Amino acid sequence: MEFDALLVLSFGGPEGPDDVMPFLRNVTAGRGIPDVRLVEVAAHYQHFDGVSPINEQNRALIAALRIEFAENGIGLPIYWGNRNWAPFATEAVAEMRADGVRRALVFATSATSSYSGCRQYREDMARAQRETGDDAPELVKLRHFFDHPGFIAANADGLRAALARLPAELRDDARLVFTAHSIPTSMNDTSGPCADGLYARQQLETARLVAEAVRGAGAEFDLAWQSRSGPPQVPWLEPDVNDHVRELAARGARAVVVAPTGFVSDHIEVRWDLDNEAAETAAELNLAFARAATANTHPAFVSAIRELVEERLSGAAPRALGRLGLCGVDCPTGCCPAPQRRPAAAGGTA
Repeated sequence: MEFDALLVLSFGGPEGPDDVMPFLRNVTAGRGIPDVRLVEVAAHYQHFDGVSPINEQNRALIAALRIEFAENGIGLPIYWGNRNWAPFATEAVAEMRADGVRRALVFATSATSSYSGCRQYREDMARAQRETGDDAPELVKLRHFFDHPGFIAANADGLRAALARLPAELRDDARLVFTAHSIPTSMNDTSGPCADGLYARQQLETARLVAEAVRGAGAEFDLAWQSRSGPPQVPWLEPDVNDHVRELAARGARAVVVAPTGFVSDHIEVRWDLDNEAAETAAELNLAFARAATANTHPAFVSAIRELVEERLSGAAPRALGRLGLCGVDCPTGCCPAPQRRPAAAGGTA
């Protein structure tokens, strides 16, 4: 099939103190959440001068992709749009139309399936096309990459580097804890083609592959969750990473390495929830602690994105390491349906 552009589609984040509250209102639109409940999350951003790292990280990723494309003979221009902050997806699609783009691939910065990580990006694509008009370019989303060899290699390197930062006598016995964004259990278990807890199973598969890449077949590890929000009566995936670190300490652990393999870059939720909160929890318990880097612009990850593009451009054979099979190839209309929402606190920030 012929394609003439790549759109990098991401979550977006504020780039200054005055952006924070408008950004959070965009994230929580339609949920009836008053500003007073957004202020707590806003404080996380103000800790970083109101700037989320995610936009700059996307700029760096796009720059690396342009080099990767040029070195491998891929002539696609790369555009960038976000769900919740400038540059918005609709602006990017309008720019593509003005440039004469007719059919574009879309790389969404989420490795796994779920409503927020898959279907909602498809809704973003459809809305951008609708608002651009009848002559908007066709958009074709690339598949999920939770078990792509390049994504696994990038995270494995991050884990090795984190282990190396621990005292030598603690490295071999340090507990490996992988994290991903918690979601409501109703979102994880929702009906449809991506049912039966697929989000959690994909996160577990990523963790297994990374752990075994570093410590060999059968390596022990844990999967915990972070960044949950919403009223306590609404069940979300557990255990929370801080609760799990406390449990490990109670069981006699002396060191823990946390690897946020559920994220593709070191944005606010990684830096705040892990570098601040989880690190403080470990310090209170006298646990040695290190946090692994995410894939970011690791060369293996950049190459993995290029390979995903080549699958669509030339029919190159898909590469995957896991046991779950390919996911996200020509998703049916009913994949990853939205859960029924109750008013909740802000979540899914970046």
